[in-house]
Amino acid sequence: MASNSSRKSRYTLTTSLFLVLFLLTIFLFSKRALEPALVIYRDFFPLSSVHLSSPDSATPPQWSSDEVEGAESLSNQLKSSIFEAQAVESKDGLGYVDGKLSPDNVKGSDSDLDPVGPTVANGDGTLTKSTRESGINDPDSVEAAAVKVDNGGDHLMQSHEERETNTGLHSAKAVAATVDVVDDKLTKSVKECDLYMGTWVRDGGYPIYKPGSCPFVDEAFDCQSNGRRDSDYLKWRWKPDGCDLPRFNATDFLRRLRGKRLMLVGDSMNRNQFESLLCLLREGLHDKRRMYEVHGHKITKGRGYYIFKFMDYDCTVEFVRSHFLVREGLRINGQGNSNPTLSIDRIDKTSSRWKRANILVFNTGHWWTHGKTARGKNYYKEGNYLYPQFDAVEAYRRALRTWAKWIDDNVNSKKQLVFYRGYSSAHFRGGDWDSGGSCNGEGEPVLGGAILNNYPLKMKIVEEAIQGMRTPVKLLNVTRLTNFRKDGHPSIYGKNLTAGKRVSTRRQDCSHWCLPGVPDAWNELIYASLVFQQKDSYS
Repeated sequence: MASNSSRKSRYTLTTSLFLVLFLLTIFLFSKRALEPALVIYRDFFPLSSVHLSSPDSATPPQWSSDEVEGAESLSNQLKSSIFEAQAVESKDGLGYVDGKLSPDNVKGSDSDLDPVGPTVANGDGTLTKSTRESGINDPDSVEAAAVKVDNGGDHLMQSHEERETNTGLHSAKAVAATVDVVDDKLTKSVKECDLYMGTWVRDGGYPIYKPGSCPFVDEAFDCQSNGRRDSDYLKWRWKPDGCDLPRFNATDFLRRLRGKRLMLVGDSMNRNQFESLLCLLREGLHDKRRMYEVHGHKITKGRGYYIFKFMDYDCTVEFVRSHFLVREGLRINGQGNSNPTLSIDRIDKTSSRWKRANILVFNTGHWWTHGKTARGKNYYKEGNYLYPQFDAVEAYRRALRTWAKWIDDNVNSKKQLVFYRGYSSAHFRGGDWDSGGSCNGEGEPVLGGAILNNYPLKMKIVEEAIQGMRTPVKLLNVTRLTNFRKDGHPSIYGKNLTAGKRVSTRRQDCSHWCLPGVPDAWNELIYASLVFQQKDSYS
């Protein structure tokens, strides 16, 4: 009897232990499924570091410091446009401050509408809060991405030590992932938007560089230093109707130019744009001394060729003067005097330099309205034949065809990118540049009127030439956006007006532009094109 009782007790104990082990085994195997609800076990079952890598990769790919910095910088630039991109898809639930979308006024959570989080990476690797404007041009203020990984409610978490260890790697990867999504969305938005139809809006963040701060602005465009006292003309930003341009990021622009040559070819209007671009890119340099003209030349209107080297990026920005893009020459008349000619069927002699550039920006236009060019008497040539009289408009058309043929024959579209910058509007009152025309005293843009829809025949000829080309050419069609800006010209402030010197109003410059000023917007449009629409080889 006692023996039976003992066996029964052992049986009961064995069965109980088996059940306990069985339940414990089930519990351990189901721990992953139960984990989200069982917060108490989190300290006993810490998750390992999460790497955003492919399943087939044994170790996560390593990012260099340049790649991390570059991804973060691009994220910084894209953040300024993400809210506008959201607005293109949905107008509901978005808030505006001072005419601009504000993340603080957007309904919903930041993670829903702002994938690029409002944090910046400090030099010591820590993260702090930042405003939207804080990272426009300052290389030390770089936006980092705040990414939340959510898989069916399972929030993947890291320990404090693991986050410290992987901050740089994860930040760069998160930025890259965010950039891919945002860039696709913004690219689609911009491609569906006409960048050149819009208006100028006031922006307290402008100008991008301070008047008088850039040593590359020559006297003719340095209006504030020459005595212009009003400054409202500096506070305008170009805003397309259907989208928004990315905020200009000089550091990112320079990275895109790394190892390349950007060349502007044209008349003094392109020199105006060239000086603007130098000043804009200079804002992206820690050490401003690491940018210089390779021959030591100071920019003046008398010299026609400049090469500026950016040492840290192994790139150059160059200007080549070519008033017409076709060849100027001289002939000796019967009295032994020399007279200028223009061979509209021969490319300009500076074209050998054009071949060396990776990115080309062309223009011609204003010189076609000047006296001898407009009159066309004993001036235009084809072959060895000098036309006694020839129509200037037809000469312009044939010259553009000559330029287009040269581009088709000499430019490799897989390795080179070509822009043509359109005609820039002048604003003379009561005459022309050489007959008493003026624009002095203009303090704000044109707000309405027929001038805003003015589109010269020259631009229609440019469009025809580009449409007939085999080589893709991006048209920077700035004509309409310059129609607004009667307030942006040097006027009487094209010379340094020292104390006591009398101001002459007899001849005013109402064609070129003050710097900072309107040409900055042209370069912002080039930057936008490089960000959203450039070819893979330039990405």
